[in-house]
Amino acid sequence: MDTLAQAKEFFLAGVAHFEAGRFDVADRQFTAALALAPGRASILVNLGATRLKLGRFEEAAELLGDALRQEPGDAQAWGHRATALAELGRHQHALESIDRAIDINPAQGAAWTLRGTLLREMGRPAPAAAAYRRALECGADPQLTAYYLAALDGNDTPEAPPPGYVETLFDTYADGFEEHLLQVLHYRAPDVLAARLRGMGRVFAQAVDLGCGTGLCGPLLRPMAIALQGVDLSANMVRQAQARGAYDSVVQADAQQFLRDARQRFDLVVAADVFIYVGALEGVFEAAAAALVPQGVFCFSVEKHTPDGFALRTSLRYAHSASYLAELAARNGFAVTAREEHPIREDQGRPIAGLYYWLTRR
Repeated sequence: MDTLAQAKEFFLAGVAHFEAGRFDVADRQFTAALALAPGRASILVNLGATRLKLGRFEEAAELLGDALRQEPGDAQAWGHRATALAELGRHQHALESIDRAIDINPAQGAAWTLRGTLLREMGRPAPAAAAYRRALECGADPQLTAYYLAALDGNDTPEAPPPGYVETLFDTYADGFEEHLLQVLHYRAPDVLAARLRGMGRVFAQAVDLGCGTGLCGPLLRPMAIALQGVDLSANMVRQAQARGAYDSVVQADAQQFLRDARQRFDLVVAADVFIYVGALEGVFEAAAAALVPQGVFCFSVEKHTPDGFALRTSLRYAHSASYLAELAARNGFAVTAREEHPIREDQGRPIAGLYYWLTRR
């Protein structure tokens, strides 16, 4: 078999593995193909797309740039490069790339959606909204696009994200999530919540960490809990939390539904930075009250919303007001043991105000 035929075999194998979601294997196949056919644009594009899936954004952008120097009319490659550059925080360059993709093929709903997202994150709401509306015309997901538009105009705040949004979001970002959260966003909710729990001097017989993510709360809660469960919507997050080894069990489930379905009752329910992806909290408070024993503790953090109620921000995260949370606590039989205000994380270098609550079920 000649060299080009071997390269084609590796390439086709890479495509098959990519389509099956086996990105590590696909990467090896495309790399082998490129070694046999250096500089081949089709291989560079596919290897770049694979590195994008693997979170290797700098390498992806470079590979896709190499491909586009040979094939500047490849709209898909421009779109992939825009995504890689966006992940690297190079929004202006990403916008230029996605505009090239749209110039080549203006009927791509995904490209218009990415354009809207870039403009939204760059603080340009009017052109962002126009891009999202164009995405709708090109067949983009109507529920998801309506959610994006609601975050921009502030009207008719949806009570929750579209079905599947949060699960898909965190399945996609699970691998690099923790490092980004701690090192870039300076996230500290688990430490703040755990510090006051330690000060209570209690040992909790049954504790649950809702929306546990990669398990950052686990090691902090473990010394205070006889039995500790983790719950998360994302299968990839669940796998990482299990690997941390701090939980007795970790299950994939919706937080509210988990509380409703739980056979045991809990002494401690923790929700660190979970409600930014929930919106209306009436159902969660009702479920937590029903799942907790008397004198059980419900602690959580939210982004602070100054007016009453809750709002969907342009960041696509929800923020909740102190008055809204106080009303829900009283309605569901909770006493506010403590409330603190601290930054919850940073967003583009700016601290985001947070509210932290420790409630006790009467």
